[in-house]
Amino acid sequence: MADTLGQVAFGSTRNPFNYDKVEQISRDTTTAWITTTEIDNQLNLFGDTSQNTFLAGLELSVRMAIEDYLGMSIFAQSYRVYYATDSLYATPVCLDLPEISQGSTLTNGVTIDSVKYYDGNTPSALQTLTSGSSNYYYDVTGNKVILVNGIPSNISQNRTAPIIVEYTLSANALASYPVIKQAGLLLLTHLYNNRSETVQGGLQNIPYGVDALLRPYKPLVM
Repeated sequence: MADTLGQVAFGSTRNPFNYDKVEQISRDTTTAWITTTEIDNQLNLFGDTSQNTFLAGLELSVRMAIEDYLGMSIFAQSYRVYYATDSLYATPVCLDLPEISQGSTLTNGVTIDSVKYYDGNTPSALQTLTSGSSNYYYDVTGNKVILVNGIPSNISQNRTAPIIVEYTLSANALASYPVIKQAGLLLLTHLYNNRSETVQGGLQNIPYGVDALLRPYKPLVM
């Protein structure tokens, strides 16, 4: 949407790509999302438990693949984002979080764990801003952290990305939607039946396959 001057609305305070690097620092790799009963029914195993260990690993792979495809946390995930000062031109300073921060609650399911920066000492040391609205707060309407007092005056001028935000995404309510779970079951079935990426002939997506079921829930990045 643009205003009468042809400028993008919220353009001065929203730039979803103003970070330099993002990395995942924590992820649940043990909790099952698709139950054993659901897997048994999907694969017609009729109580056969001889493959349970293999299927548990398959189920975890399916869940992680869907989380990555949608940029959505089925179980809580934590991230670390780095920012360079040259991209933070707005007033107040806005640290836009990546589009993987897809939540579904009033707070967007995002918890800001810490905001840190490297100071100008030699060598520079990592400093932590005290949490609280007097220093920074999370803006759910823009999916960003706002630094109330701007960039710290003693920030390092030598570090490539001296500002660091760590945050956690809580479990997304979309993970309980039957259509999401059905996509998981379809993908699990495909991986169970095709244990090698070498096939004869070409594979084709079936109507209402995994992509078709998940695509409406994948956020559009503008």
